[in-house]
Amino acid sequence: MWEVPWRRIALMLAVFLCFYYLCDPLKRVTWVFTPVTTEITSLDTENIDDILNNADVALVNFYADWCRFSQMLHPIFEEASNVIKEEYPNENQVVFARVDCDQHSDIAQRYRISKYPTLKLFRNGMMMKREYRGQRSVKALADYIRQQKSDPVQELHDLAEITTLDRSKRNIIGYFEQKDSENYRVFERVANILHDDCAFLSAFGAVSKPERYSGDNIIYKPPGSAPDMVYLGSMTNFDGTYNWIQDKCVPLVREITFENGEELTEEGLPFLILFHMKEDTESLEIFQNEVARQLISEKGTINFLHADCDKFRHPLLHIQKTPADCPVIAIDSFRHMYVFGDFRDVLIPGKLKQFVFDLHSGKLHREFHHGPDPTDTAPGQQVQDVASSPPESSFQKLAPSEYRYTLLRDRDEL
Repeated sequence: MWEVPWRRIALMLAVFLCFYYLCDPLKRVTWVFTPVTTEITSLDTENIDDILNNADVALVNFYADWCRFSQMLHPIFEEASNVIKEEYPNENQVVFARVDCDQHSDIAQRYRISKYPTLKLFRNGMMMKREYRGQRSVKALADYIRQQKSDPVQELHDLAEITTLDRSKRNIIGYFEQKDSENYRVFERVANILHDDCAFLSAFGAVSKPERYSGDNIIYKPPGSAPDMVYLGSMTNFDGTYNWIQDKCVPLVREITFENGEELTEEGLPFLILFHMKEDTESLEIFQNEVARQLISEKGTINFLHADCDKFRHPLLHIQKTPADCPVIAIDSFRHMYVFGDFRDVLIPGKLKQFVFDLHSGKLHREFHHGPDPTDTAPGQQVQDVASSPPESSFQKLAPSEYRYTLLRDRDEL
């Protein structure tokens, strides 16, 4: 029987291909160096919900063509997408997308875009509150996505590890019979969203059994020596689980630092700030208790913050205070700063609440410019304005830099 000389044919084919590409430099370069490129997904009102809801992680570039910073970011963003696509080839694992905010101003308004370019992270359609503010390089963007794809939950292999937890952090611990369960999938999804605010840990099977006497459960270990709290809701209910954990992970009164100042100013809410010495935990506890008692209903209208007097000496000088005057309570409206008065008055029922209400009603602004609101006067008696000039806002200087973004304060459409 005649035998096909496969080895000889293969050798001849290899020689032909080698000669073909070596003799044509253009073909040779194309063959060797053609990169695998991915198209950045353009989002519009028709596709945005479908694409973001089905993406494990999506990084969205909100841009405008006329913005020079947006133009500078485009090639970097595209190259980072190419790098990540090679590591996460599944189309729903990681999505790099963009929104032309001039063409889709409704989307820009929906996500409160106030500067170009803005990079926001989404998980299963939910926008994360912390946008990307890191270095704008291919490596930095790729590293950021790798970090977001890493497991946010640390597995415990021995319950003794709990005794070594960092109790300066807020710790959420889930005890599960099985990792492959709906309870854990909900827990993991919440951890993906809130891992910047809390440390998430889990234990399974025999390791977790001593803590599962009534079934799977989630506990919150607050900072310090405060007692643990147990989640009593349905563990398969994402909204219920998320809301409970978010309430524990994101404190009502947050600390403002130079690192998170830009992020807090971008929330667009005025600040009610306690300036206190770092070691003065008593004043902080009093302030936290009174905010919870008097102002919980105002949570969506003002940010409750505390700040280190030593670190924030400059804002104190704006209101003619020094660290020696601390603790001091003030409001920063991003136009002016207003001082509460004597810190001890915070214990007077309703006093702190009235201070915030006076901001919303405009009374603080009026009184700083025209003196106290008038009371009843005798007929014919004139009321004389007492001119005043309140200190300018200090924390507005922590807003995004105009050397990094095109700010939209003077634009009407957003």
